[in-house]
Amino acid sequence: MSSAQDPFYIVKDEIQDSIDSLQGSFHEWERVPVGSGEQSRVTKELLSNCESIEWQVDELEKAISVAARDPSLYGINQVELEKRRKWTTTARIQVGNIKKAVTVAGSSSNFGGMRQELTRMPKSHQQQDKDRSYAAVDNDDFISSESDTQMLLIRQQDEELDELSASVERIGSVGLTIHDELLSQEKIIEDLGSEMESTSNRLDFVQKKVGMVMKKASAKGQMMMILFLILLFIILFVLVFFT
Repeated sequence: MSSAQDPFYIVKDEIQDSIDSLQGSFHEWERVPVGSGEQSRVTKELLSNCESIEWQVDELEKAISVAARDPSLYGINQVELEKRRKWTTTARIQVGNIKKAVTVAGSSSNFGGMRQELTRMPKSHQQQDKDRSYAAVDNDDFISSESDTQMLLIRQQDEELDELSASVERIGSVGLTIHDELLSQEKIIEDLGSEMESTSNRLDFVQKKVGMVMKKASAKGQMMMILFLILLFIILFVLVFFT
Protein backbone atom coordinates (compact mmCIF):
# COMPACT_ATOMS: atom_id res chain seq x y z
CA MET A 1 0.00 0.00 0.00
CA SER A 2 1.37 3.40 -0.97
CA SER A 3 1.74 6.22 1.56
CA ALA A 4 -1.01 8.17 -0.23
CA GLN A 5 -3.47 5.32 0.52
CA ASP A 6 -2.31 4.38 4.04
CA PRO A 7 -4.59 5.79 6.81
CA PHE A 8 -1.51 6.19 9.05
CA TYR A 9 0.01 8.77 6.74
CA ILE A 10 -3.29 10.62 6.39
CA VAL A 11 -3.58 10.97 10.17
CA LYS A 12 0.16 11.66 10.47
CA ASP A 13 -0.11 14.59 8.07
CA GLU A 14 -3.05 15.99 10.04
CA ILE A 15 -1.14 15.71 13.32
CA GLN A 16 1.96 17.25 11.73
CA ASP A 17 -0.13 20.20 10.55
CA SER A 18 -1.42 20.61 14.12
CA ILE A 19 2.16 20.50 15.46
CA ASP A 20 3.27 23.13 12.94
CA SER A 21 0.34 25.33 13.97
CA LEU A 22 1.22 24.73 17.64
CA GLN A 23 4.80 25.82 17.03
CA GLY A 24 3.56 28.98 15.32
CA SER A 25 1.34 29.76 18.33
CA PHE A 26 4.28 29.08 20.64
CA HIS A 27 6.45 31.62 18.80
CA GLU A 28 3.56 34.07 19.12
CA TRP A 29 3.37 33.31 22.84
CA GLU A 30 7.10 34.05 23.23
CA ARG A 31 6.52 37.57 21.89
CA VAL A 32 3.59 38.32 24.21
CA PRO A 33 4.47 40.61 27.19
CA VAL A 34 4.82 38.68 30.43
CA GLY A 35 1.94 39.12 32.85
CA SER A 36 -0.50 40.42 30.25
CA GLY A 37 -3.99 39.11 29.66
CA GLU A 38 -2.94 38.09 26.16
CA GLN A 39 -0.28 35.80 27.62
CA SER A 40 -2.87 34.07 29.77
CA ARG A 41 -5.14 33.51 26.78
CA VAL A 42 -2.37 32.14 24.55
CA THR A 43 -1.08 29.96 27.40
CA LYS A 44 -4.47 28.32 27.85
CA GLU A 45 -4.74 27.81 24.10
CA LEU A 46 -1.28 26.25 23.88
CA LEU A 47 -1.89 23.85 26.75
CA SER A 48 -5.25 22.80 25.32
CA ASN A 49 -3.72 22.20 21.88
CA CYS A 50 -0.87 20.20 23.44
CA GLU A 51 -3.33 17.90 25.19
CA SER A 52 -5.36 17.44 22.00
CA ILE A 53 -2.27 16.55 19.95
CA GLU A 54 -0.97 14.20 22.65
CA TRP A 55 -4.33 12.39 22.58
CA GLN A 56 -4.12 12.00 18.80
CA VAL A 57 -0.55 10.68 19.07
CA ASP A 58 -1.73 8.19 21.72
CA GLU A 59 -4.45 6.92 19.39
CA LEU A 60 -1.96 6.63 16.54
CA GLU A 61 0.42 4.63 18.75
CA LYS A 62 -2.46 2.27 19.63
CA ALA A 63 -3.06 1.73 15.90
CA ILE A 64 0.66 0.98 15.44
CA SER A 65 0.52 -1.56 18.28
CA VAL A 66 -2.42 -3.31 16.60
CA ALA A 67 -0.57 -3.42 13.26
CA ALA A 68 2.56 -4.78 15.00
CA ARG A 69 0.65 -7.94 15.99
CA ASP A 70 0.34 -9.01 12.33
CA PRO A 71 2.29 -6.62 10.03
CA SER A 72 1.71 -8.75 6.91
CA LEU A 73 -2.04 -8.32 7.28
CA TYR A 74 -1.62 -4.56 6.86
CA GLY A 75 1.05 -4.80 4.16
CA ILE A 76 3.91 -3.38 6.25
CA ASN A 77 7.18 -4.68 7.67
CA GLN A 78 9.29 -4.17 10.78
CA VAL A 79 11.27 -1.35 9.18
CA GLU A 80 8.05 0.56 8.48
CA LEU A 81 6.82 -0.10 12.04
CA GLU A 82 10.03 1.30 13.51
CA LYS A 83 9.75 4.32 11.22
CA ARG A 84 6.24 4.99 12.46
CA ARG A 85 7.19 4.54 16.12
CA LYS A 86 10.12 6.92 15.63
CA TRP A 87 7.82 9.56 14.16
CA THR A 88 5.31 9.35 17.03
CA THR A 89 8.19 9.60 19.53
CA THR A 90 9.51 12.70 17.76
CA ALA A 91 6.03 14.23 17.66
CA ARG A 92 5.54 13.59 21.37
CA ILE A 93 8.91 15.19 22.16
CA GLN A 94 8.06 18.28 20.09
CA VAL A 95 4.75 18.75 21.87
CA GLY A 96 6.28 17.92 25.25
CA ASN A 97 9.01 20.54 24.82
CA ILE A 98 6.47 23.24 24.04
CA LYS A 99 4.24 22.19 26.94
CA LYS A 100 7.20 22.15 29.32
CA ALA A 101 8.42 25.57 28.17
CA VAL A 102 4.97 27.09 28.62
CA THR A 103 4.54 25.41 32.00
CA VAL A 104 7.93 26.53 33.34
CA ALA A 105 7.47 30.10 32.09
CA GLY A 106 3.96 30.25 33.48
CA SER A 107 5.04 29.06 36.95
CA SER A 108 7.55 31.90 37.23
CA SER A 109 5.07 34.62 36.26
CA ASN A 110 2.24 36.24 38.16
CA PHE A 111 -0.14 33.91 36.39
CA GLY A 112 1.55 30.80 37.67
CA GLY A 113 -1.37 29.93 39.92
CA MET A 114 -3.79 30.08 37.01
CA ARG A 115 -1.58 27.84 34.87
CA GLN A 116 -1.09 25.34 37.70
CA GLU A 117 -4.83 25.20 38.15
CA LEU A 118 -5.12 24.38 34.46
CA THR A 119 -2.51 21.60 34.49
CA ARG A 120 -2.72 20.10 37.98
CA MET A 121 -6.19 20.61 39.43
CA PRO A 122 -9.17 18.63 38.21
CA LYS A 123 -10.85 20.24 35.23
CA SER A 124 -14.26 21.79 35.51
CA HIS A 125 -17.24 19.96 34.08
CA GLN A 126 -17.45 22.51 31.29
CA GLN A 127 -13.81 22.01 30.31
CA GLN A 128 -14.16 18.23 30.55
CA ASP A 129 -17.22 18.34 28.32
CA LYS A 130 -15.32 20.52 25.86
CA ASP A 131 -12.35 18.14 25.84
CA ARG A 132 -14.64 15.18 25.31
CA SER A 133 -16.31 17.08 22.47
CA TYR A 134 -12.93 17.75 20.85
CA ALA A 135 -11.94 14.08 21.29
CA ALA A 136 -15.24 12.90 19.78
CA VAL A 137 -14.82 15.22 16.78
CA ASP A 138 -11.23 14.05 16.26
CA ASN A 139 -12.32 10.42 16.55
CA ASP A 140 -15.18 10.93 14.07
CA ASP A 141 -12.79 12.64 11.65
CA PHE A 142 -10.35 9.75 11.97
CA ILE A 143 -13.08 7.14 11.37
CA SER A 144 -14.47 9.13 8.42
CA SER A 145 -11.00 9.50 6.92
CA GLU A 146 -10.30 5.80 7.34
CA SER A 147 -13.67 4.90 5.77
CA ASP A 148 -13.02 7.18 2.80
CA THR A 149 -9.61 5.62 2.37
CA GLN A 150 -11.06 2.10 2.41
CA MET A 151 -13.68 3.07 -0.19
CA LEU A 152 -10.93 4.56 -2.37
CA LEU A 153 -8.92 1.34 -2.06
CA ILE A 154 -11.96 -0.75 -3.02
CA ARG A 155 -12.62 1.41 -6.10
CA GLN A 156 -8.98 1.20 -7.15
CA GLN A 157 -8.99 -2.59 -6.70
CA ASP A 158 -12.16 -2.84 -8.81
CA GLU A 159 -10.52 -0.79 -11.56
CA GLU A 160 -7.39 -2.95 -11.43
CA LEU A 161 -9.52 -6.12 -11.65
CA ASP A 162 -11.37 -4.71 -14.67
CA GLU A 163 -8.06 -3.93 -16.37
CA LEU A 164 -6.76 -7.42 -15.54
CA SER A 165 -9.92 -9.02 -16.98
CA ALA A 166 -9.57 -6.99 -20.19
CA SER A 167 -5.91 -8.05 -20.46
CA VAL A 168 -6.84 -11.72 -20.02
CA GLU A 169 -9.46 -11.43 -22.77
CA ARG A 170 -6.92 -9.82 -25.11
CA ILE A 171 -4.38 -12.56 -24.37
CA GLY A 172 -7.03 -15.24 -25.02
CA SER A 173 -7.90 -13.65 -28.36
CA VAL A 174 -4.24 -13.53 -29.37
CA GLY A 175 -3.86 -17.20 -28.33
CA LEU A 176 -6.77 -18.24 -30.55
CA THR A 177 -5.30 -16.29 -33.47
CA ILE A 178 -1.93 -18.01 -33.01
CA HIS A 179 -3.66 -21.40 -32.80
CA ASP A 180 -5.50 -20.80 -36.10
CA GLU A 181 -2.29 -19.63 -37.75
CA LEU A 182 -0.43 -22.77 -36.60
CA LEU A 183 -3.19 -24.99 -38.01
CA SER A 184 -2.96 -23.15 -41.33
CA GLN A 185 0.84 -23.53 -41.43
CA GLU A 186 0.53 -27.22 -40.57
CA LYS A 187 -1.85 -27.77 -43.51
CA ILE A 188 0.53 -25.97 -45.88
CA ILE A 189 3.42 -28.16 -44.70
CA GLU A 190 1.33 -31.32 -45.20
CA ASP A 191 0.39 -30.24 -48.74
CA LEU A 192 4.03 -29.48 -49.54
CA GLY A 193 5.07 -32.90 -48.22
CA SER A 194 2.46 -34.59 -50.43
CA GLU A 195 3.68 -32.70 -53.49
CA MET A 196 7.32 -33.60 -52.74
CA GLU A 197 6.40 -37.28 -52.36
CA SER A 198 4.48 -37.24 -55.66
CA THR A 199 7.37 -35.53 -57.43
CA SER A 200 9.83 -38.03 -55.99
CA ASN A 201 7.71 -40.90 -57.30
CA ARG A 202 7.61 -39.37 -60.75
CA LEU A 203 11.40 -38.88 -60.75
CA ASP A 204 11.91 -42.50 -59.76
CA PHE A 205 9.68 -43.60 -62.62
CA VAL A 206 11.56 -41.39 -65.09
CA GLN A 207 14.93 -42.67 -63.85
CA LYS A 208 13.85 -46.27 -64.39
CA LYS A 209 12.67 -45.50 -67.90
CA VAL A 210 15.88 -43.63 -68.66
CA GLY A 211 17.92 -46.59 -67.43
CA MET A 212 16.05 -48.91 -69.72
CA VAL A 213 16.48 -46.61 -72.72
CA MET A 214 20.19 -46.08 -72.06
CA LYS A 215 20.81 -49.80 -72.08
CA LYS A 216 19.28 -50.05 -75.55
CA ALA A 217 20.73 -46.84 -77.06
CA SER A 218 24.14 -46.33 -78.64
CA ALA A 219 26.90 -44.10 -77.18
CA LYS A 220 25.71 -41.16 -79.25
CA GLY A 221 22.18 -41.87 -78.34
CA GLN A 222 23.22 -42.06 -74.67
CA MET A 223 24.79 -38.59 -74.82
CA MET A 224 21.64 -37.19 -76.34
CA MET A 225 19.60 -38.93 -73.70
CA ILE A 226 21.80 -37.53 -70.92
CA LEU A 227 21.35 -34.01 -72.29
CA PHE A 228 17.64 -34.60 -72.56
CA LEU A 229 17.47 -35.86 -68.99
CA ILE A 230 19.47 -32.89 -67.70
CA LEU A 231 17.09 -30.55 -69.51
CA LEU A 232 14.12 -32.48 -68.14
CA PHE A 233 15.54 -32.31 -64.62
CA ILE A 234 16.00 -28.54 -64.87
CA ILE A 235 12.41 -28.15 -66.06
CA LEU A 236 11.07 -30.32 -63.26
CA PHE A 237 13.20 -28.45 -60.71
CA VAL A 238 11.81 -25.11 -61.87
CA LEU A 239 8.25 -26.45 -61.82
CA VAL A 240 8.59 -27.82 -58.31
CA PHE A 241 10.44 -25.04 -56.54
CA PHE A 242 9.51 -21.86 -58.46
CA THR A 243 5.83 -22.35 -59.15
